[in-house]
Amino acid sequence: MQKLLQTILEPVLEHPEMLTIAEEETDHAISYSITVHKDDIGRVIGKRGRMIRAVRTIMSNANHGSSKKVFVDVD
Repeated sequence: MQKLLQTILEPVLEHPEMLTIAEEETDHAISYSITVHKDDIGRVIGKRGRMIRAVRTIMSNANHGSSKKVFVDVD
């Protein structure tokens, strides 16, 4: 799933080499923490949060076989 997140985000970024994704898994959830270059934060969040909302939807739907919730945060 981390590779999927990377595949979605890299084409959007001006500095894709600065993208780091940290994954933390608990019994009930999987959390992804995205760190990007300061110039790319707006690109990841998108206008009115549409981009990050779409990314969260894709990641939740990709995890449909598991009962764990998926969280995606931008740092």
